Amino acid sequence: MTKPFSIRRRTLLGSALLLAGGIAASMPQTAQAEATEVRFARNLGLGYLPLYVMQDKGLVESQARAAGLREVKASYTPLGNPTTITEATLSGNADFGAAGVPAFIIAWDKTKGNANLRGLAALNAQPAYLNTNRPEVKGLTDFTDKDRIVVPSVRASYQAIVLQIAAEKTFGPGQHAKLDPQTVSLAHPDGTAALLSGKTEITAHFTSPPFQDQQLRDPKIHKVLSSYDVLGGPASFSALWTSAAFHDANPKLTKAVLAALEDAVAQIKADPQEAARAYIRIENSKLGVEEVAAMIAHPEISYDLTPRGIGIFTDFMARIGSIRNRPADWRDLFFTDIHDRAGS
Repeated sequence: MTKPFSIRRRTLLGSALLLAGGIAASMPQTAQAEATEVRFARNLGLGYLPLYVMQDKGLVESQARAAGLREVKASYTPLGNPTTITEATLSGNADFGAAGVPAFIIAWDKTKGNANLRGLAALNAQPAYLNTNRPEVKGLTDFTDKDRIVVPSVRASYQAIVLQIAAEKTFGPGQHAKLDPQTVSLAHPDGTAALLSGKTEITAHFTSPPFQDQQLRDPKIHKVLSSYDVLGGPASFSALWTSAAFHDANPKLTKAVLAALEDAVAQIKADPQEAARAYIRIENSKLGVEEVAAMIAHPEISYDLTPRGIGIFTDFMARIGSIRNRPADWRDLFFTDIHDRAGS
């Protein structure tokens, strides 16, 4: 099992930025050997399956050896909150962070000109479902002030931003934040348990596979909407990022990580069942292999490192003030390693 690291929580993201900027400024400019350890902080669920496969199969280690690097140790820490993942990468507790695309965009925006967090690759495209245990809720207009909607991180997660886009489409211009006061931050497993129990104030959960699928097995739960309905089709769900300092100081290791991601995606496509076993082993999940493999192979889900639909999020987030910097192109957010791809 992965050993958790200790995270020193920041009361303000700005303090983490100052620390990261100080670390970068104090780094010697002389050539150094590349790192022999690489640490990943990731969110939970099948949106991060390439990292589960990388961990289970030791793919970073094997790609590092193939690149002629010294023996490299890769470690993976699961965290259920994208803001915490960003803090981990800024505070030096993780080298790479993996979370939903909007959380990555916010991290890129806040660190532009200092720590300069940028994406190495997208991880997959998958729909996120807003599920509820209230039978009378058929759309967003049916929620009342008493309802509480779980998202991984309020106003920062993939689900939170998609809910804002949906709210604006439902309630009209300027109403994107109408449901924000009713959202609460919980990790996917905790939100799932609360929704299924029906004994808390939690009446809805905007989540992702496999949690949304687990919920819908209960006849008391039904889907209100899918993120694909809101976004107009598939778009990248998650991304992997690192700092410019780490990327530039470790060019071979960074390429080894990207190669490991490519290898993981190829293995997922070739053998969804073995990918399901990797996920189950690492999560100690009670889900069946066939059940998870069916989710992985679902026609609405694709594992692909090419960023897609990034502009949908950046345009919306810049317009409502969630980010200060509006990128001209998706490539502004990602390292040149994947600029040759046909992203959007």
